[in-house]
Amino acid sequence: MAKGYRPVDRDQLFLQPPDMREWLPATDPVWLVIAAVAQLDTTAIHRTRRTGGVGRAGYDPDMLLTVLIWGWAHGQRSSRTLERLCSRDVAFRIICAGDAPDHATISRFRADSATAMESLYAQVLMLCAQLGMGNLGVVALDGVKIASNASMSTNRTKGGLDKAAAEQALADARALARKAAAAHAATDAAEDEMYGPDARDDVPADLVDPRSRAARIAEALAEMAKKSPTQIEREAKKSRKQARQQAAETKRAEQLDTYEHQREQRDGAPLGSPPTEIRVEVLTRNLEYARADQQAKIDRYNAGNGRGKAPVPVEQAYKVTRVKAALDRAIADRQQRQLAESAAEHVAAQVSEKTPSPPAWLTEPKRNITDPQSRMMPLRGGGWLQGYNCQAVTSSDGLIIATSVGNNPNDATTFTTMLDKAVAAAALIATHRPSTVDEEEPAIGVLLADAGYLSEDNLTHKGPDRLIAVGKSRDAATAAREQPTEGPPPADATPLEAMAHRLRTPEGHALYKQRSHIAETPFGHAKHNLGFRRFSSRGITRASAEFAFHALVHNLFKAIRTNNLAAAT
Repeated sequence: MAKGYRPVDRDQLFLQPPDMREWLPATDPVWLVIAAVAQLDTTAIHRTRRTGGVGRAGYDPDMLLTVLIWGWAHGQRSSRTLERLCSRDVAFRIICAGDAPDHATISRFRADSATAMESLYAQVLMLCAQLGMGNLGVVALDGVKIASNASMSTNRTKGGLDKAAAEQALADARALARKAAAAHAATDAAEDEMYGPDARDDVPADLVDPRSRAARIAEALAEMAKKSPTQIEREAKKSRKQARQQAAETKRAEQLDTYEHQREQRDGAPLGSPPTEIRVEVLTRNLEYARADQQAKIDRYNAGNGRGKAPVPVEQAYKVTRVKAALDRAIADRQQRQLAESAAEHVAAQVSEKTPSPPAWLTEPKRNITDPQSRMMPLRGGGWLQGYNCQAVTSSDGLIIATSVGNNPNDATTFTTMLDKAVAAAALIATHRPSTVDEEEPAIGVLLADAGYLSEDNLTHKGPDRLIAVGKSRDAATAAREQPTEGPPPADATPLEAMAHRLRTPEGHALYKQRSHIAETPFGHAKHNLGFRRFSSRGITRASAEFAFHALVHNLFKAIRTNNLAAAT
């Protein structure tokens, strides 16, 4: 007998168990997330929620936080999408216990809880440390550019901002006029109803409040008046360069005076080759003396009525031609040294900044009307985005132990801050490490960073050991293979030379090769798996909170996926 189909009975009263704990197995990760949030100190979030008053009771802040965490971990950040999932998805329905919040509640909660995200992120890091996570022998620092909640087309120059401010002021005046006209129209309508109909055109009063846009334009103008970190850094570099040039000129003048004084004491006797720094100046004076001597010979010959052998012209005299040839060689040598120094400075700037030169249309300062604190960021593969430069330090077992968000595209300026944050995080992990761990006092063994963080200040800043690339990864691999070194660097090596020496040793090269996997994997997961490519809020403070929240979710689910956080724990 052939089997038939089971009838679809949509009139059946109940299809799920009455106990919500039976909807999903106990091994489902949603229960771990609910339990983890229950262990956090969410007092700061509770203080932002209003209690009392009329109407229904508010939603539990712990439940709303769990909704955001579970949604972020599955690539869902839209408030409206989360509202729909809380009514349709079993895991979300378990989190909110069937009492689905609306999208406005979720959005307000996200904004109100931004100030507490750093504290919650630290608590999750402590939870991971209690589970034995956080291998700090090798950590890596890297940055990623994330778009802001603003369009690049809303960038304006100072002239554009002034024009927008004038237009907004005119729009405000027109809006006030329309409101006044609407009020008059309402009065006319009331009088028509009282005194009889009259054909009049009413002016609609549904106007958008323009004050928010005016405030953003004013903020953008204020940001324009400030000096950006890049401008401050460039001015500092220019000042240091001018100071070095002035010191070099002073030194050359002192050497030249000393050389001339020694020559006067020797009464014209040969003094030997002058120092390289003043060779051009000394030979220039020697050429003047040689020309003057030859011209004096010519003048004496002419005064003596041409008796004897006539002297050759000044420029053909042997001493003049010899000194002039030496001067030409000295000038050529100095030009070559200057070219070499300029090339070295250019290479150092390219290595330290790792930032492509902007096109001409980007050279004029601009600020964004929508998000005045965001900046145009160059991308490594080419192109630009309007956003922020986000930094993260990651442990070798995949925990994000430190974060920051800024609007300076140069990674090197963030190194010391991130290093100090990583040291503080290591101390936090050490205090919450379980007693069963053999390592008594966990600390950062070595921090790895690419060439974008290279500078002498970053190499010499106090703190744990570090390996910072001095060039591209393929160039470092080639140097380690073709020009290997052994042992410690030379005692007289500069910080840059010492780092290049270490990276060419087998141990240093093998250690640095771990950087890419440790540092870039979390960013790849965020962008490609979670779809985190744009901030949902505006302003650097909200962006910092959102990035810290991402690190919180990343660490929590890292503990779940590695079975460090399981149902038994």
